[in-house]
Amino acid sequence: MKIITLLFAILAIALSFPSTAQNKTEPWNLDQLIAPESLAKVLSANETGKPLIISIGPSALIKSSIEAGPAQEKENIKRLRKLLSGQTKNREIIIYCGCCPFDKCPNIRPAFTLLKEMNFTNIKLLNLPHNLKADWIDKGFPINEK
Repeated sequence: MKIITLLFAILAIALSFPSTAQNKTEPWNLDQLIAPESLAKVLSANETGKPLIISIGPSALIKSSIEAGPAQEKENIKRLRKLLSGQTKNREIIIYCGCCPFDKCPNIRPAFTLLKEMNFTNIKLLNLPHNLKADWIDKGFPINEK
């Protein structure tokens, strides 16, 4: 009986670590994630000094965002580097992809890593747990009109 209790205790401890362990392997931390609702509020505010919003995925659908192209492709990383070269290092920059959940996304890690390598200090990643359609478009948040 004591062995079973001990095994359950070890299992409970082990299960409490995945999110922390995963965060140590990602180039961003939890404080660098921005919720879709928060970004939508920023976009609807009539304030100056809004963040630079960059799509590093297949399409710049979010209102006011700029398309850099899928960051898994080297030419798009070069394009992103050029786009960022004129920005101040403390400029708020929000990147997003939205092709799929983070654990499967081939674009967010190379782009976020580049921003860190370029010494930007105010980097955010739009937290899209499912995809851009489910987490942004279906919620009626603002999109670029084509």
